[in-house]
Amino acid sequence: MFIFFTLGGTECLLLAVMAYDRYVAICNPLHYALVMNHKVCIQLVAASWITTIPFFIGQTWKVFSLPFCASHTINHFFCDVPPLLKLACGDTFVNETAFFVVAIAMVFIVVPFLLIVVSYGKIICNILKLSSARGRSKAFSTCSSHLTVVVLFYGTGVITYLQPKQNPSERIQTKSV
Repeated sequence: MFIFFTLGGTECLLLAVMAYDRYVAICNPLHYALVMNHKVCIQLVAASWITTIPFFIGQTWKVFSLPFCASHTINHFFCDVPPLLKLACGDTFVNETAFFVVAIAMVFIVVPFLLIVVSYGKIICNILKLSSARGRSKAFSTCSSHLTVVVLFYGTGVITYLQPKQNPSERIQTKSV
């Protein structure tokens, strides 16, 4: 669980860093080498890892310090927080609030996503100001691979985590059919 969430949180932050890189490359091309030098790139990557690792060590410790009772079987592909919290005997409200609302939603999902949206909003405004169609095409093609990764990453996360919950009776009916 620690590895999964550390890699996911780092990915969100790195996607925001990459959006900033594309913003500098397209909106300030003459300053690109100065702004995005090797030292800055290393610092941005290190900051992404340094931000996620301690946080998810704490979150993993909080989840696994809960008392667990009854079955210890998780019917999922990997050890994720929602199924683990269902197995916990104690009060999980603090864990749920800290993990989903404060940590994941704000620090590792919403803020990087908003930075990506703002960066690409400025990029698109700048691209539309270009006079040549070839220049616009080249600028859009520069961003297309990163935008594809952002859509795939956040799209699959939305599909996985923001689905409406099934009632237990619906689960039984779908299994018997």
